[in-house]
Amino acid sequence: MVWSANRKKNVHLAITLPAIFVLLGVAPHVQAEAGWKAGVAKAVITPRGSIWMAGFAARNRPSEGIQTDLHVKALALQDETGKNSAFVTSDLIGFRRELSDAIAGRCEKRFGVTRDRLVLNSSHTHSGPVIGRGWGTRSPEQERVIQAYTEELLEKVVEVVGKSIQDLSPATLEFKQGLAGFAVNRRRDRPGMRHLPGPVDHDAPVLSVRSPDGQLRAILFGYACHNTTLAGYHINADYAGYAQEALEKAHPGAMALFLQGCGGDQNPLPRYHGFEPQLSHYSVELCSMYGRILAAAVDLVLHEKMTPVSGPLTTTFERVDIPFQPLPTRDELQARLKDSDSDLRARAERVLGILERQGSLPDRYPYPIQVAQFGRSLKFIALGGEPVVDYALRLKAEHGWENTWVAGYCNDVFAYIPSKRVLKEGGYETGGGPGGPFSVAVEEIIVEKINELVRRTRNGTGPIR
Repeated sequence: MVWSANRKKNVHLAITLPAIFVLLGVAPHVQAEAGWKAGVAKAVITPRGSIWMAGFAARNRPSEGIQTDLHVKALALQDETGKNSAFVTSDLIGFRRELSDAIAGRCEKRFGVTRDRLVLNSSHTHSGPVIGRGWGTRSPEQERVIQAYTEELLEKVVEVVGKSIQDLSPATLEFKQGLAGFAVNRRRDRPGMRHLPGPVDHDAPVLSVRSPDGQLRAILFGYACHNTTLAGYHINADYAGYAQEALEKAHPGAMALFLQGCGGDQNPLPRYHGFEPQLSHYSVELCSMYGRILAAAVDLVLHEKMTPVSGPLTTTFERVDIPFQPLPTRDELQARLKDSDSDLRARAERVLGILERQGSLPDRYPYPIQVAQFGRSLKFIALGGEPVVDYALRLKAEHGWENTWVAGYCNDVFAYIPSKRVLKEGGYETGGGPGGPFSVAVEEIIVEKINELVRRTRNGTGPIR
């Protein structure tokens, strides 16, 4: 690992959480729930050399150093039926469909883990590498670097899944929602939109995995907020990386895995905008602080009474077509290149680029939805793209605030997924996918399909093949 001076300082700031709870006389609660086996594995995926970074279009050169390592981690679960599942987390901008499908295909072939039992989530750090294709035009040399890294990454993810399955041993699972408050609805932070309401989801869901003797082995936790505290040219896992590091420091021998939530319109605030090198020190300090706040929220949950999670694990994975709005003409798109609205200009430029390369635009997109039902204990809903916070708030209100976990940035991160509210308000997150802005029907189409899959897994019917 390459350490910066800032990171050395931040590590010393990590919260000594176990010591706090010892002083308070609080002991972790463990209650056995028979039938589970669990295994964990991880790999370092930090680029070895300079590479173009993902997340901010304003960057004009490749990375210039490393502040923290990046990781891919896997939690394998086997229920009483003997079926294996894997939850993969990564310090990356997001897996596109092509890469996710390749990973899933290899995992099924090698380990028998079917597509409905493999979750591929990314933290959406904006200080990691570009992966795969479709993130913008680079020079041929830069594209070769990106594709070489992507091929290596693909195999590392598959290997980590395999190693986590090899690590399977008897385990108990428990779940509870925590609370952390640094995410802010970023739409209100934009010019001309400060009057808008700012919904947030401050829940920090936590799934603990312990050995039968109560030893903590894994902490799967989530939060709905962009990993955009940093905006420079150094590789960094952002607040999610610091949170995982703090939890693993507080619980030696346990692996911490972060799942990004529905944070499409959420930012950690305050933060320093832009790429000014004189602000980088303050940005890293903020990033470390947000990580420690989230780690503290998770650790509080781990020391409280949690709910035992039962099996079996019933899963399903489907894609539903979500339509785009009626397509503008080429002349209309050309006219938008001169619009005073920078979002409209950028959107028109992107769509014209697709037209130039492909000759036409799609009128819909196959949107991935995944549901995993843990017995009667917990519903886990994995959504593709960058869903805004309304999806998590609505789904938890409909299916249970205490036992529903909604994650975004799963399986195919290709565009923002706006809600009816966001489409009505307009602005940045309404840009849509390769066919332009999404139809106003997008939220209802997605939620209707989710509800169908929830009913199916709750009734134990599982995937339809």
